[in-house]
Amino acid sequence: MLEAAKAGGINKTKVMFRAYLSQAQLKDYLTMLIENGLLENDPVNHTYHTTDKGIKFLSVYNQLGQIVSTPMG
Repeated sequence: MLEAAKAGGINKTKVMFRAYLSQAQLKDYLTMLIENGLLENDPVNHTYHTTDKGIKFLSVYNQLGQIVSTPMG
């Protein structure tokens, strides 16, 4: 979801389809991400975008994924 909203200005439907979520999952995840400051809602345009904190989280998450997937030799 954070990756989908990274460019900003994305509505709920696009987030749901890009993240392969059901409507119930979308609602729960949006609430959690907003409460933790990783995603922001623009109530005027009914869109979402990833915050700076969310972008930092994605960066750390991707680095961790690289470390975990690197074969130990």
